[in-house]
Amino acid sequence: MGILLGSLIQLIRRSKKTILLIIITSAATLLISTMISVWLSSFHNMHFPSLGTIRVIGAKAYGGDINLTQDGKQIIDWGTVYPGTPTNRSFYIKSESNTPITLILLDITRENITFQNSNGENITETPPIEKPMNLTCNFNNTILEPKEEIYATLTLTPSSNSDFLKFLIENDVERFDFDIIIIASEPS
Repeated sequence: MGILLGSLIQLIRRSKKTILLIIITSAATLLISTMISVWLSSFHNMHFPSLGTIRVIGAKAYGGDINLTQDGKQIIDWGTVYPGTPTNRSFYIKSESNTPITLILLDITRENITFQNSNGENITETPPIEKPMNLTCNFNNTILEPKEEIYATLTLTPSSNSDFLKFLIENDVERFDFDIIIIASEPS
């Protein structure tokens, strides 16, 4: 046992520069990895509340996640949303037509979204990507018969594009609002 301990001490004395270099490199790698993880986690934890004003042309939307403002506007409160994470909201759509209608959800464009900073001021800068939000539904091109109703679900997914995330951070975006437009037209 004593010989083994003596050999180990001699090895450490001869290799102390190498051992010190290994310890410093390991500590620096650990420190850099931790800093990068903390920095990247700020993107994944980014969140902001949102409201969507809903307009339905040629049909009636009601119930579910639809709320009314004091001035009678229909809104959907999306709550807190996270980049890259889908959020669902549901409600009813009823045909008020005497003929069949086709439901069509219009795309959200960057011109259709209002971003606000932490001071409640609107951001005038345009987002750097064409589709900062993706809005899908379970009823696009659905044909409703007269007076028929369906339970509709919208899915909102904010982009996780790095340029969009940079836009949100640089402009201190804390909230956004957009219009949801559903058109009921005669089937073609």
